[in-house]
Amino acid sequence: MTETTDNIVQLDQLSFAWPGSNAAVLSIPEFTMKRSERVFLKGPSGSGKTTLLSIISAVLAPQAGTVVVDGVSLGTLRSGQKDQFRVDRIGLVFQQFNLLPFLSVRDNITLPCRFSKRRRNAALKSELKLNDEVDRLLSAMHLNPAEVQNKRVTELSVGQQQRVAVARALIGRPALVIADEPTSALDSDTRQAFIDLLFAEVDAAGSALLFVSHDATLASAFDRRVDLRDLNKASASLELQADSL
Repeated sequence: MTETTDNIVQLDQLSFAWPGSNAAVLSIPEFTMKRSERVFLKGPSGSGKTTLLSIISAVLAPQAGTVVVDGVSLGTLRSGQKDQFRVDRIGLVFQQFNLLPFLSVRDNITLPCRFSKRRRNAALKSELKLNDEVDRLLSAMHLNPAEVQNKRVTELSVGQQQRVAVARALIGRPALVIADEPTSALDSDTRQAFIDLLFAEVDAAGSALLFVSHDATLASAFDRRVDLRDLNKASASLELQADSL
């Protein structure tokens, strides 16, 4: 069921523990994100950041609480519906990019549109052909379409692969873009240029952005900065466990 709301993400009384463990990794009374908001999420390693992103993107299910993303209550979805929800509404940028090495740059970027009619239709809304939208995104990411579109992604530099991964996440204007440590392999000058490009395209798509990073120097560029330790009531016990190791 889809509801109209000003929030793109709404978490209430969320609790998650790994199977076989009595200790909660996440215990979050409330967290919200507005539509088109850009949120910087930080927290030390092991604090549950990636787990939280997996819950918001319907990869993991909490033991308690509600998760509503783009007006959809994820707890009401069956397994196949969660997969479709994810490809329809969320653009994911992974730390390791997760591009398919046997596909060309163009085929990697258009992959979400092969599984999501919703995103394909959104990509074609301006009456462009899908290839034209790929060219536009590549150009927006400062990549020459004629030079890179038919290459395999393994032929590209790390920085080029990163921008291809962002183009893939943005095609079809998903309501929410989630980026998990996407700048960790970049130097400071390249990081800032990448952030500028990402912001420009997220704004053009009207998408919200949830960005996870250890790099606090990037935080000031975002609409809001959130420390997971302030949200997560389970964080104190996690820190005690880490100290005892």
